[in-house]
Amino acid sequence: MNRAAERTGLSPGLMALLTATCFTTAGTVHFQTPMLPEFAREFGASAAAAGWVATCSFGGFLAGTLSLAPLGDRFDKRRLIIGQLACLIAAVLAMGAAPTLPLLVAAAFCVGVFASISQHILPFIAEFSAPGERGRAIGTVMSGLFLGILFGRVGGGFVTAYIGWRWTYVMSAALMLALAPALIARLPSAPPKTRLPYAALMRSLLGLVRSRADLRRASAVQFLLGVCYGGFWATLAPMLAAVHGMGPAIAGLFGIPGAAGVLVARPAGRWMDRVGVRPVVTTGICLVLAAYLTFGFGVATVGAIVAGAILQDCGLRSAMVANQAMVTTADPETRSRSNTIFAIHVWGGNATGAFIATTAWTFAGWLGVCASGVAAALVALGVYRLRRDPR
Repeated sequence: MNRAAERTGLSPGLMALLTATCFTTAGTVHFQTPMLPEFAREFGASAAAAGWVATCSFGGFLAGTLSLAPLGDRFDKRRLIIGQLACLIAAVLAMGAAPTLPLLVAAAFCVGVFASISQHILPFIAEFSAPGERGRAIGTVMSGLFLGILFGRVGGGFVTAYIGWRWTYVMSAALMLALAPALIARLPSAPPKTRLPYAALMRSLLGLVRSRADLRRASAVQFLLGVCYGGFWATLAPMLAAVHGMGPAIAGLFGIPGAAGVLVARPAGRWMDRVGVRPVVTTGICLVLAAYLTFGFGVATVGAIVAGAILQDCGLRSAMVANQAMVTTADPETRSRSNTIFAIHVWGGNATGAFIATTAWTFAGWLGVCASGVAAALVALGVYRLRRDPR
């Protein structure tokens, strides 16, 4: 850790500010989830055409993570966070003012790119927190991130229903503008760790994957848990409709028990600080496995789906907090690049899981979906237990 970091530390006020920043920026790529029918109605477009807003928003986040997050090792993270926040505010306002669907789609992509600001904040937290408190600090900030995602989905639908979808983006921009002066005044400088040119910086990602067994293992585990997570949410609505006769409004309510991980993120971080990464990640994987075994009873009772959603989110978030803390602290010189590799695996797992589970649902029904989740969780457990990690 550099001397500036040692002098400054993470005060409670700065922690609250960074947590609030993650909360307000995370929702920007999830607002559109309940708005898609309204986009189609206002612009006279088909549901498939309106769906490009969500596709490009998430695609933009993936692109921003891959192309911008590694810059945290090359430039001052303080400047990157403030600069990316300014760009995100502009992109959010562009979405709120978009006169046509193609411009809305383009603005959604830009929002996704700049919403990857959280991928600078997490290495920043790891750099400035004390060694024995990094798990708790990262868990705290990730609680804000998870809560922001939930708020984005619920708040976007609420505002759209009462005052119109454009006001969601106006309000979001106002919240971020309110945070900007505090970030400018409070964020300490985080000097760069390397002078590599951008092309060499990007090539070094492959070198990190080859040389860091701990990074490969953590990324593989989170990819496989992402397969479980993405598969469940991609098939929940059709399962509830086909088996229990429930509509999309009821399916959306499952996001509430499915956000239980918000409550365990910070305790998981504290636990990791005390006992190390391995027990926390192992427990997280086992919870996801238990969730999919519980989902198997979902054809008989909706209660099994609720219980499984709680187990899955607690397991996934616990493992993610511990793995994230390990990835961003193991090598101080490559925090941002290591975090980039980890985040790409998380998002890639979600997308892969949606494809696998949708295919399983088509050919084998809900029990096929459950079998695919059990298989992914068992592989994750096997991958993680093959070698011991140092504390």
